[in-house]
Amino acid sequence: MKQDTEISITNAWICQVKQNSIEPIFGDLIIREQKIAEIHPIDFKKFISHERKIDEHAFNAGGRVITIPLVNFHDHFYSRLAKGLPLSGAMESFSQILENLWWKLDLALDLEMIAACAEMAALESIRQGVTYIFDHHSSPGSIKNSLTIIAHKLQEYGLRGVLCFETSDRNGNDLAQNALDECERFTKKNVTDDIKSMLGLHASFTLSDVTLSKAAELYEKLNLGIHIHLCEAKLDRKVSLEKFGNSPVQRLMRFNLLNKKSILSHGIHLNEDDYSGISKAGSAIAYNPDSNLNNAVGLPRFHFVPENIPILIGTDGMHANVARSMKQLFLLYRHQRNSFDAAFRWIKKVYFDQLNFVHHYFPDFPALSVGDRADFIIWDYIPPTPFSIDNFWSHFIYGMLEYPIDSLIQNGKLLMKNKLIQGEDRVRARIYRQGERLFNRLLNDKQKRESQV
Repeated sequence: MKQDTEISITNAWICQVKQNSIEPIFGDLIIREQKIAEIHPIDFKKFISHERKIDEHAFNAGGRVITIPLVNFHDHFYSRLAKGLPLSGAMESFSQILENLWWKLDLALDLEMIAACAEMAALESIRQGVTYIFDHHSSPGSIKNSLTIIAHKLQEYGLRGVLCFETSDRNGNDLAQNALDECERFTKKNVTDDIKSMLGLHASFTLSDVTLSKAAELYEKLNLGIHIHLCEAKLDRKVSLEKFGNSPVQRLMRFNLLNKKSILSHGIHLNEDDYSGISKAGSAIAYNPDSNLNNAVGLPRFHFVPENIPILIGTDGMHANVARSMKQLFLLYRHQRNSFDAAFRWIKKVYFDQLNFVHHYFPDFPALSVGDRADFIIWDYIPPTPFSIDNFWSHFIYGMLEYPIDSLIQNGKLLMKNKLIQGEDRVRARIYRQGERLFNRLLNDKQKRESQV
């Protein structure tokens, strides 16, 4: 296969985005100079009757489905090494989970560990068909240049990302200022066609008015959107009201920190006034169902969310499997006693909300049309029944989302072919070395604390 000049994908269901619908066309797709150069529709019956001759230099999809890539609108690369770590302290409540896991972990990270986390996230994302990622980073012990390291890793793996550093006062005012400084430095020096930036904020309950005021100045100066945890647990609302006299959404509105480029992650414990403010600003809510279930923080009442609020999907760093999160959202919507018709209308809205939002950051995000960037994924799914614009969503929810990604092409390059990523074993060994360092660092901290008791 002549990857540097031309790639031919034959015998594929090419699912083109047509306004607010998806139209599957069976045929061949040709890539030249990182663009979709040609699409040739063919008769599907010729394929299933084995009458087609296949060029030995072409990539034969064998009747599999091609779609645009998936987007993760709320990830935490820094969490990738959080498996099997020696931690102590109760984790029964959300605040205990933060204090005894995440706020210990992020403080322990250094730049080498951050690089390993980013590499692991890149590999996992490619395997799950995710090539556009909005990451929400935290490493308060190693702030300076942390976003640059993540950006370099994304570029090394051919992925596109929107990065931010999680600003918080939980470790003191100086580190909060350092986080804002990292945002400004990164935005001015590292933003490219493939790497963008946002203003990262942890959550209202860990942010002082002074820090929000500084963030607002930077937000306006750099023309950014914010990326924040919003009402993930009742704690955020309770503490914000007690300490600052306003709900989290009211505080963001007071500092003019909401706009159409902003991501409000989780958005579980919101009321009618909150939704009204979010609607007026045009900000999006990113749901992270697996994380919410794991932390037992509750679920939004989906059918109460105004139709005009864009809904996005994230993983909150639990994994990179956006397809799984999408299926989970559909099932949870049904679980809340909404009809099948309503559930399909809703997941279709979410799908196109995501495409509309990602264009704020990447106007050239593809639709699988001739002339588009060659960014797409090949699912290991062969439709067992007729496949058309009329039944795409049934195939999508009950078929494609249950299957792995077979191959992935980004900007005209094969990042994964037949489920294989070149050089993955060597990278995994490098990741392990940093994971072992983190494990030992946390183990030493745990033993010191235990010896002082």
